Amino acid sequence: MKIKLAVLFGGKSVEHEISIISALQACEYINQEKYEVIPLYMTKEGAFYTGEHIGHIERYKDIPLLLRESTRVLLLSEEGKVNMVRYPMKKLGSNVLGSIDVVFPIVHGTNVEDGTLQGYLQTLGLPYVGCDVLSSAVGMNKYVMKAVFKDNDIPVLPCACYNLADFEDVEKLLDRIEGRFPYPVIVKPINLGSSVGISKADHREDLEEALGLAFNFSQKVLVEPAIQHLKEINCAVLGDELEAEASECEEPLNAEEILTYEDKYIGGGKSKGASKGMASLSRAIPANISAQRREEIRQMAVRAFQCLGCSGVARIDFMIDQDTDQVYLNEINTIPGSLSFYLWEPVGLPYTELLERMIQLALKRHRENGKLTFSFETNVLAGVKLGGAKGTKGSKL
Repeated sequence: MKIKLAVLFGGKSVEHEISIISALQACEYINQEKYEVIPLYMTKEGAFYTGEHIGHIERYKDIPLLLRESTRVLLLSEEGKVNMVRYPMKKLGSNVLGSIDVVFPIVHGTNVEDGTLQGYLQTLGLPYVGCDVLSSAVGMNKYVMKAVFKDNDIPVLPCACYNLADFEDVEKLLDRIEGRFPYPVIVKPINLGSSVGISKADHREDLEEALGLAFNFSQKVLVEPAIQHLKEINCAVLGDELEAEASECEEPLNAEEILTYEDKYIGGGKSKGASKGMASLSRAIPANISAQRREEIRQMAVRAFQCLGCSGVARIDFMIDQDTDQVYLNEINTIPGSLSFYLWEPVGLPYTELLERMIQLALKRHRENGKLTFSFETNVLAGVKLGGAKGTKGSKL
């Protein structure tokens, strides 16, 4: 009997469309003999849909029509399994469309990649591929992520975090930033990927504009010094916090400037009917670095992955200051675009095998968590009396 694998994508995120590309691309490489692949689309409003057309990339040119031709479902945990239940329910006949054994979230950005969706799946008791709640949340928050890396002696650029309250007095905020960092600086939303809302500021007017843009996407923004002569190197890691390995390194060829959303995703070719996404970006694989620097970055990538407690595949992005030859970890992408499959093929790991290993890591974690005690039977409630503001003496009520 095939394992019922739901590939979940979409969600309320500015990277919604990129999730669709990454997920439907992956669906075509999953071992169809072992898995019954169930494409499960999450709208920007948070509703789940399935159906015969949900897995076809060309149908997303008209999403309202696609949804009318598909079935909205709820995920319900019943008798030890999770079912997809039709919503709204029919009065006659069964409303259960099928069950799910494991979920493969291929999602990007806030509300889905940041631990929110992972917490929902964990509450349902579903095994899911990728990082858990904590590592997803830390990996998404660029400020917290940097704090963790810094505490683990992984080099990161200095930064400052500001919120909307700070932005109410723009002139004061500009003075604070200018007092801390010389120009140019990079301004970015604290919790987005795909270069959304990120810009470089060379002077005060630029900085005000950059802050306004970033605050459109997040209530907190990060400011850090810009590296003038930048070489960007990316490396993926596969595994979990117990055992992990690094991929080949890549070098985006136009990385002296910030890669835009369009640079990364627009205008790519075709791959089995789906856009190549990040795989279409102009890049050098392997990166144009020495063997010694390559090994340094690969080891640092594994260390970063494991100190966050990641699982599955993540891509870690590094920056080299060519004036000082210093390497800095820029950020971690806990669910990278295209799952960074193009970084694994050069080291002998085909996409289908990469996906299989990610699924097996999810099942392994689920088995190990099943051995832990999360609840136990007590008679505490039998003696509870809520007879006043003080509650029960000696309790936390």
